[in-house]
Amino acid sequence: MSEEMPAGRRKVRVVVLGGGTAGWMTAAGIAKLLPDLADVALVESEDIGIVGVGEATLPHIRGFVETLGIDEAAFMKATHATYKLGIDFRDFGRIGESYIHPFGSFGEELRGVSFHHYWLELQRQGLARPLGDYSLAVAAAQANRFRPPAQDTSLASTYGYAYQFDATLFGPFIREFGLSIGVERHEGKVTSLDRDSADGDVTALVLEDGRRIEGDLFVDCSGFRSLLLGQELKEEWEDWTHWLPCDRAAAMPCSHVTDDIRPYTTATAMPAGWRWQIPLQHRMGNGYVFSSAQISEEEACEAIMGAAEGEPLADPRILRFRPGRRRHSWSHNVIGVGLASGFLEPLESTSIYLAQMAITYLIELFPQDGAIDPRDRAEFNRLVDMEYDRVRDFLILHYHATTRDDSEFWNHVRTMTVPDSLADKLELWRKAARIEKYSDGLFYDASWIAVYVGQGMLPERHDTRPALGNPQQLAQATERLREAVLREVGAMPNHREYLRGEAARLADAA
Repeated sequence: MSEEMPAGRRKVRVVVLGGGTAGWMTAAGIAKLLPDLADVALVESEDIGIVGVGEATLPHIRGFVETLGIDEAAFMKATHATYKLGIDFRDFGRIGESYIHPFGSFGEELRGVSFHHYWLELQRQGLARPLGDYSLAVAAAQANRFRPPAQDTSLASTYGYAYQFDATLFGPFIREFGLSIGVERHEGKVTSLDRDSADGDVTALVLEDGRRIEGDLFVDCSGFRSLLLGQELKEEWEDWTHWLPCDRAAAMPCSHVTDDIRPYTTATAMPAGWRWQIPLQHRMGNGYVFSSAQISEEEACEAIMGAAEGEPLADPRILRFRPGRRRHSWSHNVIGVGLASGFLEPLESTSIYLAQMAITYLIELFPQDGAIDPRDRAEFNRLVDMEYDRVRDFLILHYHATTRDDSEFWNHVRTMTVPDSLADKLELWRKAARIEKYSDGLFYDASWIAVYVGQGMLPERHDTRPALGNPQQLAQATERLREAVLREVGAMPNHREYLRGEAARLADAA
């Protein structure tokens, strides 16, 4: 089944069930990064559709693309991708107000004190400009300008970027890459499984035509069906609907109405949830993420059709989901990646990140020679649970930190009891303007600060050291920073112009 390796070891036979984004990212990642440890096969059926609308991502996807050795410009051309500097949140705290959660910092630390404490002191004295004025990512997004960050320690290095791409094209792009590096693809539907009678491990997938795809390690990327982890191994689902009540999305593409392309995703609060706008090179992605307890699917479709700025390119498509995760994402010799493991609504574009995160942990804890160490399995589950829990808390914050009382939906999320882990974070911010420190996981200080401040949740106290200085000198220093940000933004090209330049560069290279 696997060729023999030096020192008597053999390669681990990895079988990935399901194509699409999660499946082909998993297969390509293992094949590329563990070529001496694993043989990879993937089973998918063209008859089974994928969950794919216009996808917004987080900056971590850049590392994945780079690690695989994929040329960024070629990847962006194939997926009609645009650059993303952050997310513009509208009407979440109060109707009529907005803020950008940037992929970058606000100001810089001074004498061991984070910039936001200085800003809060200026705010207390009535001398502060909006917090976003001190973020290069925010200012560039607002100006529709883009260029990659500098690779140094200057102001021009204080931000990152992600991609916005067509998910229906990303899966096939990664599939072609995976096939080119040796992933073995099998077309067909799985009708049954073979399992070891002694330990319950899966030994083979049985396809509709009778073929048996044997393996040592199986990765379930079968989407919401979770054929291996959920249906076969009965891994319990932990439902988070009481904290994240949105359980549907109505997605619809439309044409662009201007030549400008925004380098950010837009999330606008709605009476029963929120709607997205994701600008791709060839079209605009739109969707209404909503609670089916508050609005019908038909009403949601009507709402997104009414809100779309351009000409609809297709009828709205309904996606149904439940927020939550499996109690264990690795059980026996089966690992769930992507929707088979868990799902959190796309408010902060975390879906692909959560799949990428699981792939990264799997590669780090990969069972060399096929023998699974229970300690590695337990550590994988701990890390995955931590990631999901922290993302969950961050998403809940966007809903809970609101003053809106204009609908039953917003009244519920504003007044609901939140998880203890989030309650502790909220208390730390309210009492001391501090952010919980952690080395692993997603969303660090600037992300939490963006939402807290952006939605009007100012703390009762902050670090006293900024108050010891001269307030006018502090105001002058922050004004110099703001002016420096504006100069940097002024030197950037328009986002659309930059995309055209990259396309021209790729054409010249060809």
